[in-house]
Amino acid sequence: MRVLSFRLAILGILLTFAPACAVAGEISYLNDVMAVFSKAGCNQGVCHGNKFGKGGFRLSLRGQDPRFDYLSLSRNLSGRRVNVQNPAESLLLLKPTMEVAHEGGRRFDVDSVEYKILLQWLEANMPFDSDHAERLTGLTVTPQEKIVVGDVDEIQLTVLAQFSNGTSRDVTRLAVYEPVNQNVTVSIGGLVQREDFGETWVNVRYLDQQFAVRLAFISRQNGDNWKATNPHNYVDEHVFAKLKQLRLNPTPLCSDEVFLRRSYLDLLGLLPTSVEAQRFISDHRPDKRARLIEELLDRNEFADFWALKWSDLLRNEEKTLDRKGVENFHAWIRRAFALNMPLDQFVRELIVARGSTYENPPANFYRGLRDPITRAESSAQLFLGIRLQCAKCHNHPFDRWTQDDYYGWANLFAQVNYKTVDNTRKDRLDKNEFIGEQIVFMSSKGHVKHAVTGQPAPSRFLGAADRSIDEKDDRLLQLSAWIVSPENRQFARAQVNRIWYQLIGRGIVEPIDDFRVTNPPSNPKLLDALTDDFIASGYDVKCMIRTIINSHVYQAALPTAPGTAMELENFARPVIRRLTAEQILDAISQVAGKPVAFNGFPMGMRASQLPGVRAIRPRDKQLSLGDQFLLTFGKPQRMQTCECERSNETTLSQTLQMVSGPLMNQLLAADENRLDELLQSKRSPAEIINDVFWSTLTRSPTAEEMAAILSKVSGDLTRETLEDLLWALLNSNEFLLRH
Repeated sequence: MRVLSFRLAILGILLTFAPACAVAGEISYLNDVMAVFSKAGCNQGVCHGNKFGKGGFRLSLRGQDPRFDYLSLSRNLSGRRVNVQNPAESLLLLKPTMEVAHEGGRRFDVDSVEYKILLQWLEANMPFDSDHAERLTGLTVTPQEKIVVGDVDEIQLTVLAQFSNGTSRDVTRLAVYEPVNQNVTVSIGGLVQREDFGETWVNVRYLDQQFAVRLAFISRQNGDNWKATNPHNYVDEHVFAKLKQLRLNPTPLCSDEVFLRRSYLDLLGLLPTSVEAQRFISDHRPDKRARLIEELLDRNEFADFWALKWSDLLRNEEKTLDRKGVENFHAWIRRAFALNMPLDQFVRELIVARGSTYENPPANFYRGLRDPITRAESSAQLFLGIRLQCAKCHNHPFDRWTQDDYYGWANLFAQVNYKTVDNTRKDRLDKNEFIGEQIVFMSSKGHVKHAVTGQPAPSRFLGAADRSIDEKDDRLLQLSAWIVSPENRQFARAQVNRIWYQLIGRGIVEPIDDFRVTNPPSNPKLLDALTDDFIASGYDVKCMIRTIINSHVYQAALPTAPGTAMELENFARPVIRRLTAEQILDAISQVAGKPVAFNGFPMGMRASQLPGVRAIRPRDKQLSLGDQFLLTFGKPQRMQTCECERSNETTLSQTLQMVSGPLMNQLLAADENRLDELLQSKRSPAEIINDVFWSTLTRSPTAEEMAAILSKVSGDLTRETLEDLLWALLNSNEFLLRH
């Protein structure tokens, strides 16, 4: 830190005598030279912007510290990289043009704009801009969005930079263009060329300003084959409008059987029983789907399943919270969803929580987040959909967040403190284990030091620099009031995107907790409409779920042909995904008619009702078969504040569990399970087979399926045949996938 301060002091002296560069026609170090470094890629992390630099030459990442770069360029190593006496002989020009060997290769040519800017700046004796020089304030890219159909394979982007003196100029040549996929390539001058049909966006960057341009090249083969589809609500209106632009048709409505299964799994985490399913199918009222949604939203299992989702996000696990804390916290979360607590109130109570982790369950939110940095990063990601982590070491390279934002936000959580009443942890070598009551309280002192200045960082809200914070008042009370206020639309945007993801399988912004300028929503108007509705409803989660599930988009059928990326990104068709660990296990248990045992819990508790990860840890007792199954199928350990911790990927271990695992064998072969009940029901083989299909796949068997099964039956169904049938259905994709 002393070295840095000394260097900055020297730089200040040097700049005092450096000629100012703020008049028209002259080259600006801040606005032109720094732009050349970015355009040529010199200050990227893979080059001189690396933490350790390259070849002894280091620049700040993406030019976040121009003064440091000036000192490094003009004075480091006795200024050997520049030659003001003979500018054309400067290494600053010779290396990027490959006149001298350069590990980074050729970055620009001698007759290029970049070369001329650097040469003119060197000839002017390397001036640094005065304090009154114009500063970049904004960026305008034209077009901001464009969809072209047919043989058009080029789109020219134009970039205008706005400055603090009210002027603007064309910086198309010096802007950096970063396409997000291989559908397009972009030339130095901003000409976008199609490589393949499809939708993409190009991140345009000039100095510290960024903008994402959404583009789509549509094949003429798509033609004008848009088929008008009646929207159910505003969700469909916005989705269909975008699909019409892209010449994509939404799929028709799904069958009643598919809708029934889908809505049960998404709202309750369960399959409908055979009786429930056949009762719904036999109902011929036109509004039966809307009626079913209301019925499911009022069931106890809804609170169980959605409490599971939020327990994952809030790190509700036994290692840091202990078992009593986990159970109390889970009960509070479940009660909130059972009572349909407005989400702004839910989050406000979490943020301001303090007191006993046993008596005031929301206080457990801070028990699992042990330091201001973890609290800050987790809260930003969970409540605002902002990933701040990159700004810890440098200004965020893909977003607007600076290190000042990062440490100012972290300082809001610096006064949270703990008092451990008693810690009876069993593993004395594991300092992260806590067993016993803790008291969360706000101390009168506490601050986070800025990593660069070493000084306490002034508290600040993210994206609200104009909002002052009273450091002497309770910071968390101020934070809770701001974060859920209607003026802070980012909270509502992040939460409706999360709900959309949980029901649809893909976020409007994807990943769902990565809102940034360079990661725009696939349908901005849809996201804005949902956000407006959510705020107007008083942050009513059930109201938002009801709106989405009643839409055609949610109720769309799955086509037989594979979907394209553009169809999935724009919700033209459903997303196929594997059922979660809890959904699969609860479904198998329900179909088999036998409960699954979990260590430390009474028999009969479903996987979706478990408060934490594991009540009894492996060192105390071998994992139960139920616990092993959940672990194999991706139940998260709840060590991260992220949906991404849960894995729905398929593995060989999962296949072995389903095909020949001990739990499957135990449930199917158990005495007095549902198979015995069916065999003793005195029903015909066809009726029993039909019941098994409804229980597992939520449909009746086709004529071909029924004939094939009955061909294997001579006389009455045997227990062995019925076990084989159920085993086959449970191992089918139709059972294991949500479609």
